[in-house]
Amino acid sequence: MPKKERKRLQVVISEEQDALLTKTAYELSSPERLISKSEVVRLAIEKIAKDLEAGGESTEEYRALLEDEDIKDD
Repeated sequence: MPKKERKRLQVVISEEQDALLTKTAYELSSPERLISKSEVVRLAIEKIAKDLEAGGESTEEYRALLEDEDIKDD
């Protein structure tokens, strides 16, 4: 079975964001399966997209988070 074709995305994150990513991957991992930071990012993308599709207050909440200095691009 051929592998799914995937696109690569490179982003610059802060040390704090990297620490959160590492912690989340560790918490989601089990002795049977280690979860990578890339998997955590893909999961977050899917979760945000589903939240936005569902409507509600999530859009405004995400916009407010993006206004936070820790998340904005420099």
